[in-house]
Amino acid sequence: MADYKLDQSVKYAKSHEWVRIDGKIAVVGISDAAQDMLSDVVYVELPKVGANVKAGQEVAVVESVKAAEDVVAPVSGVVVEVNEDLSATPEIVNESPYEAWFFKIEPTDSVDAELANLMTPEEYDKFVEESGN
Repeated sequence: MADYKLDQSVKYAKSHEWVRIDGKIAVVGISDAAQDMLSDVVYVELPKVGANVKAGQEVAVVESVKAAEDVVAPVSGVVVEVNEDLSATPEIVNESPYEAWFFKIEPTDSVDAELANLMTPEEYDKFVEESGN
């Protein structure tokens, strides 16, 4: 695998999403390792604002020249905002994966309880190395 960057300010899901807490809102995107595996992102399908999502549920799709992959909600809650910039310029996912967020969720449960199921950057790095993806 090529070198990839980890963002120390986020938690990671095994399905390669990251989540950053901003006040009471969970900001979600895909990891640098994920965008590297996908290669050139050409399209992003975002969820609808107001959608109720459950942790582990497929809520968006990211398509590249190689494949289409589901983006899974790492926490449960209500989608309160989507990144419309991804519709016009999906390649920003490749250029800045930790700035190119996909959607924001207002968690229905305790944020701490939801985050407890996710990995630290160190745990995610080990997971990626061991899984070969």
